[in-house]
Amino acid sequence: MSSTSRQYKTATEIPKEQPGDEPDDVLFGSLYGVRTVELNRPKKLNSLNGSMARKILPRLREWEKSQMANMIMITGAGPKAFCAGGDVAELARNNSTKEGQQKSTDYFALEYQLDHLISTYSKPYIAIMDGITMGGGVGLSVHAPFRIATEKTVFAMPETTIGFFPDVGGSFFLPRMDGEVGTYLALTSEQLHGVQALYAGIATHYLDSSVLQPLTTRLSELHFKDHASLQERLTLIDNTLAEFTTELPSPDSYPKAKNGNIRGELREAIDRCFSFNNIDEILAALRKESEATGRVADWAQATLDTIAMRSPTSLKVTLKQLRLGKQWSITETFIREHEMAARFMQHPDFTEGVSAKLINKPATKPKWQPATLKEVSNNDVETFFTLPDDIDGLELLEPSPGALRDYSDYPHAKFGLPRERDIEAVVRNIGRQGPEAVADEVSKQWNNKPGVSEKVTDVLARKANNRGGVLYWKEKQRANL
Repeated sequence: MSSTSRQYKTATEIPKEQPGDEPDDVLFGSLYGVRTVELNRPKKLNSLNGSMARKILPRLREWEKSQMANMIMITGAGPKAFCAGGDVAELARNNSTKEGQQKSTDYFALEYQLDHLISTYSKPYIAIMDGITMGGGVGLSVHAPFRIATEKTVFAMPETTIGFFPDVGGSFFLPRMDGEVGTYLALTSEQLHGVQALYAGIATHYLDSSVLQPLTTRLSELHFKDHASLQERLTLIDNTLAEFTTELPSPDSYPKAKNGNIRGELREAIDRCFSFNNIDEILAALRKESEATGRVADWAQATLDTIAMRSPTSLKVTLKQLRLGKQWSITETFIREHEMAARFMQHPDFTEGVSAKLINKPATKPKWQPATLKEVSNNDVETFFTLPDDIDGLELLEPSPGALRDYSDYPHAKFGLPRERDIEAVVRNIGRQGPEAVADEVSKQWNNKPGVSEKVTDVLARKANNRGGVLYWKEKQRANL
């Protein structure tokens, strides 16, 4: 699949608060060099609305220019959520008219402006994913160099359940996850709990929630040299986070996690089933897995049941989005997603899905249009990748001097656990020295970060052959075109 590059227009003004915006839905603070953003709608699980985005955007710009602001830390108020998503219920209530659809599309433009600013920010940005972190909350966190999960973290991209698509940069981060985990999470909306977010690459660190307040105090004590580069500042923060890291819990220690531990044989099944570029082939692969017995068969049947409840249009659009997104830069990602969001605002599934799942009490079963995958044609899918004639293209804020520019892979991936490609590079380089040498080298490169050893053990078991003490990386059997 190919992708035609998109050029963005530079926004001439930074969004400002408007009459009617909620007071105190975002709280800003300062502790020496730390600047804090607290999402303050705990009764609505800190769901992001336009009022909040219009407050955060100019404040982030202001702090970029301040020599007193060393780093940004974003958190959510209350015990349950960092941010449970965008306030889509409010959008759906007003989405029955052209004017309402335009307002909804404008909201997504504002949200993507904010997410893009975070993804290219010129100062260290730390997201505390303590509690529910879904949809719009993922956009506020996943593009940051530091993303801290706790025992309360619940991650998901639930958009296919409401007739939408995994946006807020999902086109970028989901295809760049190891194997087909991103495809699986996007199509099914399944959740990751606690340390599972670290092993999957969503979080860069795992800390117990009890240390978050002392961590903030410790970070406020850091002193940066006047001319320290962004990388030097990030490295100092990473070393400081390591001071608060204790032994990691087992990924299996979350009884509410339906998918269990996405490792071993289950992970192999995910890669087998979700590597196709056609939903029908994915479903056929899942049916084949379900015909056996055991844990994987049970998972495959449960996954088939889950996908059957999702919007057929969302499923087909999302799969194409993920395959194309592998080639999109971070900037093009948000431009493309704005086009897609505008199309979904004009599609009946969004309002139907949000109403059925979030507005109707009790929730009802959505009536998707079309109702089946067969009824969603290729031409129907293609329309979601062009901007409607009556919608203006996305305007993005020009990155500040010293900020990151456009990129095709996350520039600070080294702060999380090694990715499969990183382990593969070590195997191809020194695999002849044996598995222990490979494990030692990866741990050395990642400064003995907690979780590295477990990640390496799992990856080598799945992806490498041990022939007489010599490791060989398994070659791919089929290409994902």
